[in-house]
Amino acid sequence: MKTSNKALLLGLLSFLALPAISFGQAAEITFHKDIEPILQRSCQHCHRIGGGGPMPLVTYDEVAPFAGLIEYKTGLRDRAGVMPPWYIEKNIGIQAYKDDPSLNDEEIAAFSAWARNGTPEGDPADAPEPLVFDDSIKWKAGMPDLIVKLEEVTKLAGTADWWGEIKTTPTGMTEDRYVKSVEVIEVNDVDMTKMAGTVGGRYIFHHMLWGTAQLDSEGNIERGFNAPWPVHEVGRNADIFDDNTGRLLRAGSAIVSDSIHLHANGRDTTGHLEIGFIFHDRDFEPKYRDSINFTGNGVDISIVPNKADQELHAYGILQAHTKIISFEPHLHAPGDRMCVEAIWGHQVETLACAGYDHNWVRTYQYEDYAAPLLPKGTIIHITGYMNNTASNANIPDPRNWQGSGNRSVQNMFLDLGIRVTMNEEQFLEAMAESREVLNMGPNDHVIGCPLCGAPLVSPIESEE
Repeated sequence: MKTSNKALLLGLLSFLALPAISFGQAAEITFHKDIEPILQRSCQHCHRIGGGGPMPLVTYDEVAPFAGLIEYKTGLRDRAGVMPPWYIEKNIGIQAYKDDPSLNDEEIAAFSAWARNGTPEGDPADAPEPLVFDDSIKWKAGMPDLIVKLEEVTKLAGTADWWGEIKTTPTGMTEDRYVKSVEVIEVNDVDMTKMAGTVGGRYIFHHMLWGTAQLDSEGNIERGFNAPWPVHEVGRNADIFDDNTGRLLRAGSAIVSDSIHLHANGRDTTGHLEIGFIFHDRDFEPKYRDSINFTGNGVDISIVPNKADQELHAYGILQAHTKIISFEPHLHAPGDRMCVEAIWGHQVETLACAGYDHNWVRTYQYEDYAAPLLPKGTIIHITGYMNNTASNANIPDPRNWQGSGNRSVQNMFLDLGIRVTMNEEQFLEAMAESREVLNMGPNDHVIGCPLCGAPLVSPIESEE
């Protein structure tokens, strides 16, 4: 008994000592030395005067009053509402993505320690040089070679959501060009300097499914299949295609859409969408074939009321050797997270898991060296996790059952990520490049490339 009491006392004293240790460490965290560099990298491009964020987070006096909120929002890590808005889970799957603004554990801890220790300003001499913003550049992927402005629409405050089509808009293209990246932005008459609240309160377009079609001599749409372009969704980042491929934008084409979703934002708002295209050089010829493909299930969606952690599953078999360029979970209001895994023979590995926020959709583009290289026959499996309870702020009424449909109170279950396909020679070449970049040895393994470390990745010589 004496030994147990002594151990209990030592444990209690150790526990009581923790806050003092943490306080001592937290006192070393100051705004100018530790917090300001993080804000510059991951926050200030939106949170500044004229930016999309609801409050500027540039100077000490602007940031300190929101220290508690910043601690809370960054602490959400990979769930709806996190800031910066990036939902990839960092403890599983591939971790190398382009334009990743997310925070690491040390940076999240720094915000928390700074907020809990009284937000010390520190020495202004420790501050980094302030960022200079050019508001004439509104395109995150760079200034487009072609900007197509769609028709203006007005959404009145307090009116119901609207789905429908908009006027067909000619691109003005006089020659065929391969597109390197495409970005869609909303331009409206909302005064961003007087805004507060979520990103949905700044915009009226929730999403647009769109494509391009050829026009005849009278300006009418010619019938026939036209591959869709990446969907626009609120808060979405630009789509950058693989360097060795691109979508073809044809001469005489037009932007068409029969699925626009508008919503009220609390004030009468007039706005329009602009589509920015950046082209490859005129002599560019694609090496890989762009794959218009996705994994999803619109048949078996059945989300019961008042239940969290409901799972949806979908499978697809790759019909050719494939490089996966991006992962893009697409769910609706109950969506909580999605995982994608690759099944090749006896190997089953998770490529990525990400939280989901229907108010701020993200596409996650793998770094070139980390993009999955999957052989023909690989099974792609996605799992969606749904939360149809009152704890999900996006659910208007958790008593409702949800099935498949276009409206936010219905659901979709898709991975809309971009893929390219390869022939045998290109696939072997791409794996060899990955082994060289990653400096792989014969016993190494890389997530997303089940054959990269295999000894039989070289072609077998034919006896003929």
